[in-house]
Amino acid sequence: MTVVTTPPPLERGDNIAVIAPSSNPIEEYPHVYDRGLERLREVFDLEPVEFPTVAMGNEELADEPEARARDIMDAFADPEINGVIALIGGNDQIRVLEHLDPKVLRANPTRFYGYSDNTNLALYLWNLGIVSYYGPCVFTELAMDGEMFEHTIAYTERAFFANSFGEIQPAERFTDEPGDWADPDSLEQARDTEANPGWHWAGGDDPVSGRVWGGCLEILDQQFLADRYLPDEDDLEGTILALETSGELPDSRWVAGVLRALGERGLLERFAGVLVGRPAARSHLDDRPRERRDAYRDQQREAIEGVLERYNPSAPLVCNVDFGHTWPTTPIPLGSVVEIDPESETIRFE
Repeated sequence: MTVVTTPPPLERGDNIAVIAPSSNPIEEYPHVYDRGLERLREVFDLEPVEFPTVAMGNEELADEPEARARDIMDAFADPEINGVIALIGGNDQIRVLEHLDPKVLRANPTRFYGYSDNTNLALYLWNLGIVSYYGPCVFTELAMDGEMFEHTIAYTERAFFANSFGEIQPAERFTDEPGDWADPDSLEQARDTEANPGWHWAGGDDPVSGRVWGGCLEILDQQFLADRYLPDEDDLEGTILALETSGELPDSRWVAGVLRALGERGLLERFAGVLVGRPAARSHLDDRPRERRDAYRDQQREAIEGVLERYNPSAPLVCNVDFGHTWPTTPIPLGSVVEIDPESETIRFE
């Protein structure tokens, strides 16, 4: 059985490595990057240390997955580095994994922060028994327009500095409005928010607990198609599946199809419970009105509920949790144990 390690927490004043394991928008949006570094320093009192991939453009990063892997390993192994955070996500980090040396990472467990395409690295660390955090990223949560959400600050402080992540609560308000990074002045203008309807509970009524596995569903789909970095299916027995969808706004029928395939594989029934992040319902390419956004979220939730009802009806299902591609964010610890209690409607991480 894999021994699970939660890397030691950071302390204020510590160094945190900034890396680009997926993509790098700095050349186009340097002002956004500067805001993210400023927040690391001023809000969290951490000192960002830029690693070589931060100076590489997207074409160079695409051509050099080995360099991205080297940055990850060097950051983990550096005794002066206490945490590692990704600039942003992307869509090809799976190509980096074959260049990682598991012995280096296992010997130097370090807190890693990143989501979306960074699901790849998070699940690689999961296989090694190393807990990581599903967010934040420098370009998104840390460089948020206007003031940072207090919810994001509070839970990011736990991810940075606490030994135990503890119980989580829904945010009061949220947004999925895409920022206008091309306009530096937009950083001073807070995005529109809407009231959070709260978590939606379905499925089984009995409390469950298990180690969290998952991330962005589009990346999980890639992982299953490649079938090179997945854990042994027996290792997923009794775990908690956490999933969310990206700003690509996948159709609810696609979401249902992926989960249905996992059900037919006999995998969906292995999970003791399921946490679903609130889906983004608009993007730069599709700025939908409120009615369509509400309908999109309802359709995705109903699709997930329908598949779980068929393949694992006893598993508690909690939708609309604040992790993933909407804001504010709760950077949940992947690999940690979580307790889900439908009766008290509570979610508590170790």
